[in-house]
Amino acid sequence: MMFLKIQKYSICVVLSLLATTAIRAQMVAVNTDIAGDALLVPNLGVEMVVGEQSTIGLHAFFTRNPYWAKAKMVGVQPEWRYYPSRRHMHSLFFGIGALGTIYDIQWKGKVYDGHAAGAGVTFGYVWKLGNRFNLDLHAGLGLVFYKQKEYFDGDDYDEYMVGGEIRANASGYYLMPTRIGLSIAYILK
Repeated sequence: MMFLKIQKYSICVVLSLLATTAIRAQMVAVNTDIAGDALLVPNLGVEMVVGEQSTIGLHAFFTRNPYWAKAKMVGVQPEWRYYPSRRHMHSLFFGIGALGTIYDIQWKGKVYDGHAAGAGVTFGYVWKLGNRFNLDLHAGLGLVFYKQKEYFDGDDYDEYMVGGEIRANASGYYLMPTRIGLSIAYILK
């Protein structure tokens, strides 16, 4: 059910980005995080110019049983970037980013099944590789809140119900990296 909510909001954000692009005819780029791809976490993002020194972007990712763990995960990461050099999608940037994800991970004999959301700051540098290609090195740190069902692998957690409803038994927050990577971007316009 949470997946459908994230999917619905993601579609609304993408449609809003596309509508704004048609009205303003600004620079738009699509990108993929090479580090995420190497870890078998397919991802795709879009970034567009919205001001004299700023861009907004939306990055989506998912994975299903990558080689490093038994896991299912889907998430979105909206981001606003400020380029002090006044060169969009080039040079140093600072920004504000957010994260929303749904996951089901088995790790070291435990199962973590839940969702997380957070926000924080991002920074990085973008190098121009050609007329249409950029290389983007980025990192982010933020506060991430989670709510999950947490239990040992052999337990049948679904049998535990409170008032006819299965509830999360763990919640909290962490200060943690929200996005670290190396992306390649293709400028569409």
